[in-house]
Amino acid sequence: MADDAWAVALVSGLIGVGGTLGATVLTHCLQNRRAAKIDQSRKALLRTMLQTGRQWRRLDTLQRVIGADEQTTIRLLLEIGARGSERGDRVWGLVSRNPLPETDEPA
Repeated sequence: MADDAWAVALVSGLIGVGGTLGATVLTHCLQNRRAAKIDQSRKALLRTMLQTGRQWRRLDTLQRVIGADEQTTIRLLLEIGARGSERGDRVWGLVSRNPLPETDEPA
């Protein structure tokens, strides 16, 4: 009888741990999917802003428009093929529209 109680307790414990672990993994996956969807929307908006109109856009403007902090905005800009200006004035543009100069002179 005591062995049966231990077996029931062990199985119950394993089910509890498994359920908790499963719920944690599911929550994590759903949060990552949501974040990825938001990032995709933000990247599309950044591409639109940088492909049309001005060749360079101020970082603070890009941040405000996509509703992200500076670090997130820079990460997304790099992911879509953008680069910062060499002048250090916190403006960004697509590499396709603003290729790096082909010179050996130091900036």
